[in-house]
Amino acid sequence: MSAVDTAGLPPAQAGPNVAQRITPVSTVRHGALLTWRSLVKIKRNPEEVLGLTFMPLMFVALFVFVFGQAMMGDWQAYRDFIIPGITAQSVIFATIGTGVSLNSDIEKGIFDRFRSLPIARSAPLIGAILGDLARYLITVVMVLVVAMLIGYRPAGGPIGVAAAAAVVLLFAFSLCWLSAFMGLLLRTPMAVNIFGSIWMFPLTFASSTFVAPENMPGWMAAFARINPVTHVTDAMRGLLEGGPFAGPLLWTVAWTVGLTAVFFPLATRAYRRRA
Repeated sequence: MSAVDTAGLPPAQAGPNVAQRITPVSTVRHGALLTWRSLVKIKRNPEEVLGLTFMPLMFVALFVFVFGQAMMGDWQAYRDFIIPGITAQSVIFATIGTGVSLNSDIEKGIFDRFRSLPIARSAPLIGAILGDLARYLITVVMVLVVAMLIGYRPAGGPIGVAAAAAVVLLFAFSLCWLSAFMGLLLRTPMAVNIFGSIWMFPLTFASSTFVAPENMPGWMAAFARINPVTHVTDAMRGLLEGGPFAGPLLWTVAWTVGLTAVFFPLATRAYRRRA
């Protein structure tokens, strides 16, 4: 175990009263320390950041320049339509990595050490997820930078860009708990990756990410309109373009609260059983 894995955490202690000293304040402090550990891993594994960077860039190039002319007859118009969707899709797909990383850490025995420390049981999960949100912010920044290099100019200005980034990261926070639950439930990182992709593809593609729901067949349009990814994308689109966003934003917040309320306790319980 390297020093950074437990740096700043309280030493292991014995005794029946250890759990009684865990308070909400200490939970936040332990989670912040383990978030720092997760951020340090970015420096040690720069290839992870490269993966989160180049995949979205490929999506921007392929969808804007390959499909733009066919979809709208004008790749510039399709660029403006699809950039919010590609940003949302890139971050949402990246949340699978939370479960994969947790599964790998457990297999390596890192979480056995955390379990022996007098820290909140949810702190390792909180640290891993908040650290991943920093990675996803890099993805958002890179997509928007490349979009601007090819002429994208968000009418919402800097405030709209910042608000749109906050919306997708908020929703990603809730999906991270779902991914963490899968990572703790399944046996191997490969299984987590496969099962995560199975439900990610219909969520992201059967939404307003690439095509407006009114241009879809009736049954798929009905699903797209209630799809949380549609709400996230439409909220981002409104914020980036200076259009209406209140309705989709409220739905996004509702989905975020609901998913977190369900999968946060499930992930914490699964962690206690497996770690």
